[in-house]
Amino acid sequence: MLSNFIQLMNDMKIRNKLILSFVVVVFVPVAIVGIFLTGELRKFAFDNALEQAYQNVDRVKKRSTEVINVADDLSYRLSYDERLRNLANRQYESVYDVFVAYREYPDLQQAIRMYKEISNIRFYSDNPTMLNNWEFLYPEDEIRSTEWYRRAEDDIGVIYWDYIEDERDQKVYLSLIKGVDLGSKDNRGVLVINVNTGMLNTILSQEAFDTIIVDNSNNIVAANRPELYGKTLAEIEDASGVVYHASGSYESVIHDEASKVLIEPLNTESGVNGLRIISIFSIDSIVADANRISKLAMTVIIISLLLAVLLIYSFSSLISNRLLRLSKHITKVGTGNLGVAMEIDGKDEIGQLSRQFNSMVGNVNDLMNEVQESNEQKRLMEQKQNEIKFKMMASQINPHFLFNALESIRMEAHLKGETEIARIVRLLGKMMRSNLEVGSGKTTIKDEIEMVQCYLDIQKFRYEDRLKYELQVDPEANRVRIPPLIIQPLVENAVIHGMDHKEEGTSIRVRVTADEGKLHVMTEDNGAGISLDRLQMIYGYLNDTDEKDGGRIGLRNVHVRLQLTYGPEAGLIIYSEPGIGTRIEFSIPTGGDSDDESVDRG
Repeated sequence: MLSNFIQLMNDMKIRNKLILSFVVVVFVPVAIVGIFLTGELRKFAFDNALEQAYQNVDRVKKRSTEVINVADDLSYRLSYDERLRNLANRQYESVYDVFVAYREYPDLQQAIRMYKEISNIRFYSDNPTMLNNWEFLYPEDEIRSTEWYRRAEDDIGVIYWDYIEDERDQKVYLSLIKGVDLGSKDNRGVLVINVNTGMLNTILSQEAFDTIIVDNSNNIVAANRPELYGKTLAEIEDASGVVYHASGSYESVIHDEASKVLIEPLNTESGVNGLRIISIFSIDSIVADANRISKLAMTVIIISLLLAVLLIYSFSSLISNRLLRLSKHITKVGTGNLGVAMEIDGKDEIGQLSRQFNSMVGNVNDLMNEVQESNEQKRLMEQKQNEIKFKMMASQINPHFLFNALESIRMEAHLKGETEIARIVRLLGKMMRSNLEVGSGKTTIKDEIEMVQCYLDIQKFRYEDRLKYELQVDPEANRVRIPPLIIQPLVENAVIHGMDHKEEGTSIRVRVTADEGKLHVMTEDNGAGISLDRLQMIYGYLNDTDEKDGGRIGLRNVHVRLQLTYGPEAGLIIYSEPGIGTRIEFSIPTGGDSDDESVDRG
């Protein structure tokens, strides 16, 4: 069974394989995941909206409770206020006495001003000697006959909440009603505290869903819809009557629309009062965002999958076979086989790519051959040029030195004995032999310093006491190998130009040190020195690409050879001040280039 399936897949075209693999690997899983996630997303949105509704109701409950608790706390303080009892029990003999008593008890007026949650306060007392004002009232028969007044007189100390009219301004308020014991069964008072209904309406107006507060008689005492002010629950068209329940969460049809109804009791610190918060919101409004997200997600998933199927089908049919063949040829070229050639089977972009591939392979092959041949020729040419440069520059020693030396020997032979002449002739022969043996190879610092010493001894033979010299060579530097005739031209320059215009003579010092992989060479004289303009001209000559006649051939010879051998940073550095002297130095890497055995060639 498995082998048959494998054979079937092997016989299937790449285009069909791509389509089938997409359906199996992408379409089915994405569809399943999309449907699952969409359902979960809708459920999450619904639960989140419902949770938000519960939180809104809880927030309204807390803020509303804070408002009515103010009236509750105030009623507790006033019902146990001895000053209020004394005021209500006292028998007054004149209007002035009543006026003085009211003035000495401003607590009710102060409470109204202090608490914005309180709209008004009134206290009913059976004391006929008291005068009626806005706070203290004598209950008329109409007031005594009301249910709320009789209930307060019967249940002294019990707090009731009712939606009643204030006879002073004929407006209806949510009011706290409490009977107050004034000392005897026949002497009782009734305290009525009006809650600021406007504040309750403001709290409810911040909610997006219909939210109302109702009392025990189903009167709507506050709402976020102005048309419900002062109405009853009969205004709410509830098919199942769930709005009349004391508490709970229900689903019902409100005003012909499927709705969710949340009912929370609004109890105060004194206990149950019959007040409750009712929040009504449409189920469609809750799931609107969830439904919109679900539809959008499903639409995007379906469109994306359909487009993907079409694109896979189209592109796989157009490019699968030809690109596979092209890929094989590219792989061959990648392994270094530049002899392959693509078969051109069309004039479209892939056919053009095939032609360009063939052309590219041919060009790369030719270019590699040309580059290889060019590099070989360039290497041979540079090798020959460097050999010629080394030999030419190594041979550019000033011939005037030889003539002057021979003239000095001739004069000295005429004036002195043969011992000194023999030594000078030996030194001169040694130098000439070394110059003739110079090639493109390297010599050691020890041999180069011996050449320098020979040169200085010959010059000292010529100038006698006018020339003094000092050679300081680090023993570690003796075995370091350098190009030949690198230090001697610097010393020659110091002798020739250091002796100019100095009758008293010149001192020359040569110092060679080696440390940290670097060889440092310095020649110094106390001759006439070089002016700044002349020094800048010398630097320009040293770095000029074309050699000019009349320049300092020896210095340029050394400068160019150092740069050719060790790089541009290895050239000469010249310091000079007129009347003080000149110092020339350079630094080159040793690079482990040294002789293990130092041989004296003297």
